Amino acid sequence: MKAVTKTDVQFPGQVSKYVGKVRDVYSIDDSYIVMVATDRISAFDVVLPEGIPYKGQVLNQIASKFLDLTEDIIPNWKVAEVDPMATIGLRCEPYKVEMVVRGYLAGHAWREYKAGKRTLCGVALPDGLRENDRLPEPIITPTTKAAEGHDEDISREEIIARGIVPADEYAELERYTLALFQRGTEIAAKRGLILVDTKYEFGRKDGRILLMDEIHTPDSSRYFYADGYEERLERGERQRQLSKEFVREWLMANGFQGLEGQKVPEMTPEVVSGITDRYVELYEHITGEKFERTECDDVLSRIYANIEGFIKRMR
Repeated sequence: MKAVTKTDVQFPGQVSKYVGKVRDVYSIDDSYIVMVATDRISAFDVVLPEGIPYKGQVLNQIASKFLDLTEDIIPNWKVAEVDPMATIGLRCEPYKVEMVVRGYLAGHAWREYKAGKRTLCGVALPDGLRENDRLPEPIITPTTKAAEGHDEDISREEIIARGIVPADEYAELERYTLALFQRGTEIAAKRGLILVDTKYEFGRKDGRILLMDEIHTPDSSRYFYADGYEERLERGERQRQLSKEFVREWLMANGFQGLEGQKVPEMTPEVVSGITDRYVELYEHITGEKFERTECDDVLSRIYANIEGFIKRMR
């Protein structure tokens, strides 16, 4: 199936459209949003030139399932999954931070630690840790939400001091973040996986804090296979993982880290197909269900028709 890398339509009641790195978000009547998970893929805050078929479906359906599995912890923005690649939800006022939570020293946190830093977002880390070590307890390392360019690490104290989030509300975000991470960890363990780190986004609607956007997807989370984790750790070997980190590693191996003057390596059909397979693999592992590839000659028309039909019934 051809990758969907762009949507362009005017829905009934549409008041605005926002194009993110991966998602196209339409505001409807100032009350609802339509979130289309496209097949775009980004790394190092750069949208790569080739789309990944079925990636949008994987992201949308994993997020939808986890929103349902965590709604007893916190209410969320989802109203309905109206298409394999699209969800309609409540329009919220987003908090301008992403709540990153880490149970293991991996990825960005490891790169900072390896460079000699022992404090990350105001959180002190002990000496003597190895890459992929389990942390004594999960830590929250928030980032700013940049409209353009790179998100930046920020501490709890800075967030409150700068008035980005009031202290009492930030305490609630921390509580929800840790509870969601615990639930995600438990679900992953049942599937033979380790939820290494992830991020959550929150917003407010009618005085309530709601969970927004995606949750526990391969774009927002890092998973290791539990089988063999300890052995690989002791041998200093790379962990088998299911996350977007393999895309970053492929880019770095080919001389690209998003720095000025660097060129994205060629994404051959074989590379693209391999990335699709990894996303499907994660879907099936984390959900325990077989991924059904929705074959369609005109995916955009299907998406538009499903969304427009639901909007008309909803209004």
